[in-house]
Amino acid sequence: MRRILVTGAAGQVGAELVPALRAAYGHDNVLASDLKPPPPDLAPCVQLDCTDPAALGEVAAAHRTDTIYHLAAILSARAEQQPLRAYQVNMTGLVNVLELARERGAALFTPSSIAAFGPNTPREPATPQDTIQRPTSMYGVTKVAGELLADYYHRRFGVDTRGVRYPGLISYVAPPGGGTTDYAVDIFYHALQEGAYTCFLDEATQLDMMYMPDAIRGTMELMEADGHSLVHRNAFNIAAMQFTPAQLAAAIREHLPHFRIHYDVDPMRQAIADSWPRKLDDSAARAEWGWAPRYDLGTLVTDMLEKLGEKLGVTEKGGIHAAR
Repeated sequence: MRRILVTGAAGQVGAELVPALRAAYGHDNVLASDLKPPPPDLAPCVQLDCTDPAALGEVAAAHRTDTIYHLAAILSARAEQQPLRAYQVNMTGLVNVLELARERGAALFTPSSIAAFGPNTPREPATPQDTIQRPTSMYGVTKVAGELLADYYHRRFGVDTRGVRYPGLISYVAPPGGGTTDYAVDIFYHALQEGAYTCFLDEATQLDMMYMPDAIRGTMELMEADGHSLVHRNAFNIAAMQFTPAQLAAAIREHLPHFRIHYDVDPMRQAIADSWPRKLDDSAARAEWGWAPRYDLGTLVTDMLEKLGEKLGVTEKGGIHAAR
């Protein structure tokens, strides 16, 4: 049975990945960790700074770790506000974890992102698996460097490194965490609680998106895949759906007819979004380890409104949101 350490476990992905891993591998076999004080619902969870290699090694040794899911990172919009801090956390933390995996012979999952691409990346008909990557954000720079480092540690030291390029992720479990695609999460809170939302991206900005259950399942499926079948190993494109803020708002209005969306474009986040792919070609992931999404825009919106409404204590009555 695997002994798994998850870093950045209190974030958007970790909040759902940790319970899924515990369901699959046993509760006590999965240790959550985060820089912030451990939330009670993730226990057992330890406070851990991944930029501290000694502390990282002590936690891994005490847990007898043989598999690491390294999620600790500063995301795109927040990274532009604190670029040096983002570089330190995203790069130093990753190098420390790669060294830990090498020393312990541990398997390592480390995610990349659509932010690893840039404005010169081909977009039509879809961004290829292997293509030019010249990102213009600090977050993107760290993700490209992370992809290369993970490939290097696999090639040079035989570390079983694996990863995917997450598109924008949508979840009802954790609140938005400082990403450019966070509008696609925040909009549901405002739709249910206020009936209106002001979006920081232009209405026609199309981006690749995915519902969190698909992202969690894909992450675990990649780590369980036969390594001999993996040609790329790191930074697989995975895709599920593509939409604009206007299209998402229209899908929400099918459930909440009175919902309204307004636009107040944030130049920084708009520039980041404009540099990213509109659609990813995920044929390599489909061919090498059987990736296939289960949610589209319609099923995503239906499930988000239902699950988030239950969480917030909000119900729909005649298309009008109302507190229970």
